[in-house]
Amino acid sequence: MSPALIETDIAVIGGGVHGTGIAQAAAAAGYNVAIFEKNHWASGTSRRSSKLIHGGLRYLETGQLPLVYHSLYERYLLLKNAPKLVKPVKFFIPIYKETGRRPWQIRAGLILYFFLSGGRKLGRFRKLKRSEWDQLDGINTQGLQAVFQYWDGQTDDKLLTEAVLRSAQSLGAQGFEQTELLSAKKNERGYLLKLEGPNGAIDCQCKVLVNAGGPWVNAVAERIETQVTAKPMELVRGSHILIDKKLDQGVFYMEAPTDGRAVFAMPWGDKALIGTTEVSHTEAPDDVKASDAEVQYLLHTFSHYFPGEAPKLLDAWAGLRVLPRSDENANKRDRDTFFLVDNEAKPSMVAVYGGKLTSYRHTSARVIDYIRAGLPSRTPVADTRSLPLND
Repeated sequence: MSPALIETDIAVIGGGVHGTGIAQAAAAAGYNVAIFEKNHWASGTSRRSSKLIHGGLRYLETGQLPLVYHSLYERYLLLKNAPKLVKPVKFFIPIYKETGRRPWQIRAGLILYFFLSGGRKLGRFRKLKRSEWDQLDGINTQGLQAVFQYWDGQTDDKLLTEAVLRSAQSLGAQGFEQTELLSAKKNERGYLLKLEGPNGAIDCQCKVLVNAGGPWVNAVAERIETQVTAKPMELVRGSHILIDKKLDQGVFYMEAPTDGRAVFAMPWGDKALIGTTEVSHTEAPDDVKASDAEVQYLLHTFSHYFPGEAPKLLDAWAGLRVLPRSDENANKRDRDTFFLVDNEAKPSMVAVYGGKLTSYRHTSARVIDYIRAGLPSRTPVADTRSLPLND
């Protein structure tokens, strides 16, 4: 029996938020697109993130202003286009005597954050009065010098990814989950993909192939016939815990007492989500879980700011970030997406490395800009900047 044959302009490998975002952007631009996921939609890092839609306040310290700027714009779009999936939430930054950043530094950062947000309403911030400190879910007030409150967003990352996929499909994209890429051979028409799905073998002929494999991007690259070499990268594990503690006021932006890293305590229903860590992950991407040391690190950070609390640990999990390989501390490395393109003049393959949940749409638009030269002219049917995303 011959394999089923799919012919399309663009084939996307990877069903996380970036893969589904690229499928949406491609379909909106008028292209035929098929997206393939070896497991289930959002089964990787796109359901193991910190669930935050944010500009990246902490990235200001490392000078990543373009990343913060476009992330804040994408935050604005998501709050407008997906109001049932993305909600504004208050963030609190407590500053103590031993905190590494002084109140004037936090204020300066928040002023810059406000201007980078375009001066929109959600960019506003304030310094809390001392009389308000006791309302902050039991946070430690001993040695507390100041508390700043600003705004960012929160979402369910898995539900958001699934909504992006549905949007892509409504524009004509074909979606195939539990379908694994076996090989991709270059030919005169682009790439011929060999895949295995739940109902057997599938062949897919595409003009342009997009590798959006997330932490598996280089594993996918090994199955693609190309003249370009995969980018050197490092997998960094980010772990989270869920504890039996209700946070009514919002998200707390804490400085871990052991190493000064940013750790968030976030409301998650009637529980609290604490994260994240940054640990080099040398095992296979399929084998990822929070280590005992990371769980204790997060519990210790939470109890440092909420003394007297002994919340029950309910769950722990981890996701993987893709960062450019470097000797620099992971916390200081560039967090923006980077790409591998086989031919800048007329691309037939592009691989997507890294990226943030918040800025998936921006990343997807960049991918379409890269591959447009390798595709026939098409008439756009929608603009992803205004497409609604429904729960």
